[in-house]
Amino acid sequence: WSRPRSRGKQQRVQFQTHFPSYNKAMSAPVLFVIVGKNEPLFEAEIDTHSSIGVPGQNDLSTRQNYFVLHSALDLVEKSAWTTNGMYLRVVDKVNHQQVSTFLTAANVKFMLLHGGKGEEVVKNFFNEVYGYYVKLSMNPFHKYDTPITSKAFEARVRAAARAYLS
Repeated sequence: WSRPRSRGKQQRVQFQTHFPSYNKAMSAPVLFVIVGKNEPLFEAEIDTHSSIGVPGQNDLSTRQNYFVLHSALDLVEKSAWTTNGMYLRVVDKVNHQQVSTFLTAANVKFMLLHGGKGEEVVKNFFNEVYGYYVKLSMNPFHKYDTPITSKAFEARVRAAARAYLS
């Protein structure tokens, strides 16, 4: 009896998911979320390109994006203990998308789901939004760890996303 021998190469098994996969040519929208102690404080889905796709597919991909960010929260908590910096870099990768995170001194998490933007670009975006967040938190009428409803803050975040992430 002779058995075929493997030459040290392992076969990779790929599992199919029920979610649509994104290729590099079709860029998914960027999802930015600010997470407080127990709940999201701010959410913005920024479409950096014109949307081309099936009308019913957009809702599914949006739900998947929120699921990916929510599932990355545990990885953010783990990464927070391994680094001294505020910028935690990419903490998770799913379907050609990456989750980058910035952690403030007050343990407020800025999370960005993107399609592989450069590290320096994402860091600059986080630093600019952090400046806006600090100015907002210095407002005596804003309570800490409450949802951000300021239209001016939203406009500035969207403008920074268009400037850095397009």
